[in-house]
Amino acid sequence: MSKLTDVVEFRIADGYYAIDVQIAREIVEMMTITPIPRAPDYITGVTNLRGEVTNIINLSKLIGLPESVASETQKFIVLMPDAAQGSNVGIIVDDVCSVMQVDEKDVEALGEGLSSDVTEYVKGIIKMKDDASDTMRLIIWVDMQRVLSQIIS
Repeated sequence: MSKLTDVVEFRIADGYYAIDVQIAREIVEMMTITPIPRAPDYITGVTNLRGEVTNIINLSKLIGLPESVASETQKFIVLMPDAAQGSNVGIIVDDVCSVMQVDEKDVEALGEGLSSDVTEYVKGIIKMKDDASDTMRLIIWVDMQRVLSQIIS
């Protein structure tokens, strides 16, 4: 019997990525972000989300992805506070595609021989059949808790 896991699939630039759904609290339309002086470049700033100051992280800068141009489809994925060691954190993504169940048989580990910098942030590669074009689409499954533990500690 295969194990199923729920993930949130999102897009950054031309790539598809996913995080575990249980660490995502909500998905929010883009809103005003106030920059923080002298913050690292991956911290875009803070926003007031229903009375809570929420730190906004540019995920593409944080994990070294190509930066995309701001668009109307950009959103925040607000994370559960316990995923960010008690902090209110949102990550900027270009678009949220879906929440889906992934079967462990559709997940492949990254190849051996890649540097640990790469493999420690990636849980695996999800192989998803694209119904529209009948091709295989690859989704990078980001270990968001490990990424956050590196910057929060």
